[in-house]
Amino acid sequence: MRRRCPSSREFIRPGVEPTDINIVNRSAALLAAPEPRAVDSDDTDPSMTGTPSRDAAIRPDGPALARIGHDDLQATKRRHASGWLGRYIGLVIAGIAVGGALLLWVAVWARSPSVDQSPKSRSLFGGWHVIYDNQAPALVVVIGAVALALVFAAGAALVERVVLDRSRRSTDAEVKLLAPKVVMAATRGVFGGPVTVTVLIPAHNEAASLGATLDSLGFQDPAPDRVIVVADNCVDGTESIARAHGAEVFVSVGNTHKKAGALNQALSGLLDSFGDNDIVMCMDADTVLDEGFLAAGIQRFTSDRALMAIGGLFYGEAGHGILGQLQRNEYVRYSREIGRRRGRVFVLTGTASMFRARALRTVAASREVLLPGVHGDVYDTAALTEDNELTLAIKSLGGLMASPNGCRVVTELMPTWRNLWTQRLRWQRGALENLGAYGPAPTVLRYWAQQLGIGYSVIALSSFWLLIIVSALATDQWVWFPFWLGVGSLFVVDRVVSAWSGGWKARLLAVLLVPELLYDMYLDVVYLKGIFDITFARNANWGHVAHVAQPTQGTSKAEQREPVEVAA
Repeated sequence: MRRRCPSSREFIRPGVEPTDINIVNRSAALLAAPEPRAVDSDDTDPSMTGTPSRDAAIRPDGPALARIGHDDLQATKRRHASGWLGRYIGLVIAGIAVGGALLLWVAVWARSPSVDQSPKSRSLFGGWHVIYDNQAPALVVVIGAVALALVFAAGAALVERVVLDRSRRSTDAEVKLLAPKVVMAATRGVFGGPVTVTVLIPAHNEAASLGATLDSLGFQDPAPDRVIVVADNCVDGTESIARAHGAEVFVSVGNTHKKAGALNQALSGLLDSFGDNDIVMCMDADTVLDEGFLAAGIQRFTSDRALMAIGGLFYGEAGHGILGQLQRNEYVRYSREIGRRRGRVFVLTGTASMFRARALRTVAASREVLLPGVHGDVYDTAALTEDNELTLAIKSLGGLMASPNGCRVVTELMPTWRNLWTQRLRWQRGALENLGAYGPAPTVLRYWAQQLGIGYSVIALSSFWLLIIVSALATDQWVWFPFWLGVGSLFVVDRVVSAWSGGWKARLLAVLLVPELLYDMYLDVVYLKGIFDITFARNANWGHVAHVAQPTQGTSKAEQREPVEVAA
């Protein structure tokens, strides 16, 4: 049975003294700003004259705006300072993928025997007239293609393993500042206190979904010690909904850097007051946590003081028709892949991730020295995908990360193809730009391999559809190729098995194959658009999905956003 949502005072765990909210906001722009002005709140204690309540929205003023303007200038410079690789990273990835595809084609063409035979025909089931062709690639070509794929996959896995092992064994306290051995040596014999969790929820006009997100935090056992909603340029009821659920409210000032900029303002005052066992959890305002999320995360941080971050496994909310099911299948496969990797993280997703305060402080101090970005900022405001960039930053410093199976969340899906286009273009372009900023460093080679794989899949899938169309137009009757039917059948089996835990709808969509192939083609076009935009320095669009609250009588918003059934 679910626990009730805690009241405004029950988000504070007994025995834990919260950091003064004044400190959070007074340091929002990394300046010694004047005492912030409190906004009147219904929860203000009249006896505490001159002291803002926990639930008051505090806005830093005065010199803070000067710092924000400086950050704007620095971020703008960073967008143009990553050299030729930052500008042409898309073309580099595409060029390597095309070159590899051409070499493979030449090898296949050179080895393929010249066969001149006409298709055969046969009647099946007494009346179905089938035309087929038994031609197939030479055995050496088939073996070579399989071997090449295995070598590429094994090579990427080996490089990742070597890099991870080196980080774990590193004692370089000047570069690998978050390496397990460095952290363990620095904290040996020091008790950092019990693990505490402070939740930051960046929100821009999220009144329709914020309530369900806060409800899911209220159902956690243990509950978070503090919940702070970072209201960024909101013009709806986001702040009032946050207070009504017992959360504190931090209001960004002059922020033009979206989510990353708002989080930087909030984190600047919090981190200095946190110890090694204080955890910062950043989660989206449209995310609903599984009830065991915090318990699983706290257990991992308690048992491993070298662990720097935990990323959530995300699943799609119900609804949105076939487009929603396509996205759910995609997310189920991602979570399955993380499980097969034994929890090794690809991306510390913005939907919900937990960070040891030490990791965030070290990242902020390392920017402009060991990492891209503005010194003092946790998040790089020049990055379109701030969560992916922070993942690369922590990995570059040797930090240990994990995605435990118990840390699951349900996140929103894109309701329209236009929304999906905007979201995925930002994701894809951001991933490429991050690689351009970090270069071919050993710690990011796994991500280079991933982008090369996407580039090659664009070529392979486009060639597949082109051959299908040409074959259909060049012949009067459809010709079946048994060899390729066998290959396609293996592909279908893989798609069904990988989406199996998503339920019968996921399996049905996977076995149909064509809808998912068309979906993949759509994402391939987005990939190409991202390369085009980076190369020609086109302005990027963040995009924001407008939510409409439609509560059902007798049903809470959290219950409406329940995930589809997913097998463990």
